[in-house]
Amino acid sequence: MKRLALLLISLAPVAIAQDTEITFKSTEVEPGIFMVEAVGGFGGGNMAVLVGEGHVAMIDDGLPPLAADLLAHVTETAGGPIEFMVNTHVHGDHAGGNAHFADSGTVVFAHDNIRKRLLEDASGAGGPGGLPVITFGDGVTFHLGTIEARVVHLPMAHTDGDAVIHFPGANVIHTGDILFHSIFPYIDMDSGGTVDGYIAAQKKIWSMADDDTKIIPGHGSLTDKAGMKADIDMLVEGRAAVKALVDQGMSVDEIVAAEPLADFDSYDWGFITSERMTRTFYRSLTTE
Repeated sequence: MKRLALLLISLAPVAIAQDTEITFKSTEVEPGIFMVEAVGGFGGGNMAVLVGEGHVAMIDDGLPPLAADLLAHVTETAGGPIEFMVNTHVHGDHAGGNAHFADSGTVVFAHDNIRKRLLEDASGAGGPGGLPVITFGDGVTFHLGTIEARVVHLPMAHTDGDAVIHFPGANVIHTGDILFHSIFPYIDMDSGGTVDGYIAAQKKIWSMADDDTKIIPGHGSLTDKAGMKADIDMLVEGRAAVKALVDQGMSVDEIVAAEPLADFDSYDWGFITSERMTRTFYRSLTTE
C-alpha cells in the first residue's frame, strides 16, 4: 500500500493544479449506460453511470480532489442520486471519490481484497468513510430494471481485487484497469497484480465479447473486440521479446538498453514508458 500511496501523491497534485480546467463528460454508449470521462486533465480512470428503472449505479469515482464536481455531473446525468458504487480495483484514481459519494448516501461495493487493502490505508478511497460497505468474492449481479450488470472478479491481474462489469443484454463491458487501450498498462505487482494474470484476464474479457461489443477501458478511448485484441497482442509479443533477452542471461539494464519494445513506442505515455514496461516484464519473468 505504500507504493499506492506514492502513486496517489504523484497523481493528486496534477489534478489539484488543474482542477479549474478539469470537467467531465458523459456519453451514452447504450440506453441507460453512460461512459464518463474527465476532460482537460487527468481526472482518474474511465467511469460509467447506469440509469435503470428506479435505480442508479456507478462504476468507479475518480480522484478525491475532483469528487464534488464529479458527483454534481453524474447526478445531473442520471437525473437523480447515485445509489450504488462499484469499485473495479483499489487505486485512488478509481476509488478516490468513495468517501464523498458515501457522504451523499451512495453504497460502495467492492471485492473483498479491496476492503482489506483500504483498511490498511484508506487514502485511496478518500478516507475511512470511503471503505466498501458490501464486498464480494467471485462476483455480484445488479438488476437495474432492464439493465443487468454482472460484476466478475478476475484474480491476479492489474491487482488482486479487480472486477470487470459485463452488461450482456446491452453488449457492453467495462474492464476497469484490466485494459489500458492503446497505451502501456500499469500492472501493480505490489498489490497482487501479475503480467500472466493480466494477460489471462484480458483474454477472458475478450472471449466475452463479439464483434459488436462496446468495451469501456480503464484508461483510453472506447473500443471494441478488435481494438482489445491489438492490446493483448502487444503484451504477448512484448513479453516474448523481453523473455528472449532474459533467456540469454542479460541484466535488466542491458535489456532496457536493447529496446525490445521499440516496435510499440506508440504505446508510451507519461506514466508507463517503454522502459518501465520493459522492467515490468523483466520483474515478472524473473520473480513470478
